[in-house]
Amino acid sequence: MAGTKVPESVLVVIHTPDLQVLLLERADHPGFWQSVTGSKARVDEPLAETCRREVLEETGIDTAQHALTDWELVNRYEIYVHWRHRYPEGVTHNTEHVFGLLLPEAQPVRIAPREHLRYEWLRWEQAAERCFSWSNAEAIRQLPRRAARATRR
Repeated sequence: MAGTKVPESVLVVIHTPDLQVLLLERADHPGFWQSVTGSKARVDEPLAETCRREVLEETGIDTAQHALTDWELVNRYEIYVHWRHRYPEGVTHNTEHVFGLLLPEAQPVRIAPREHLRYEWLRWEQAAERCFSWSNAEAIRQLPRRAARATRR
């Protein structure tokens, strides 16, 4: 049976000014680490609302209390075969929109036990190396440049 998941998602790189990055270990694939990710709840859900909902569900952090930035970076990739059953019949690709969420410092988070086993705050270099997803790793590698640009404004 085909699923109903919308093939459009967000990737939210949660970080601090000193470039520590929050990573979460997936419960359904131990050893797979990632930033907060999630699909739109419905086709017309605004991307910022998807970010807010997913970050709150996965970490307990309210994006309204921090600086959420649309990086205007869009990735299109093939959905892993073992996850395609979640999407409508014939859907093979997802469109991912990348955002950054700046927190003043690393803080404890409340993970969703059905989704994640644990979390870690890592320096951006270590975080990029640990990510299983190429798009997540690439987004984290862009963090120093994006942070420097933001401080010049």
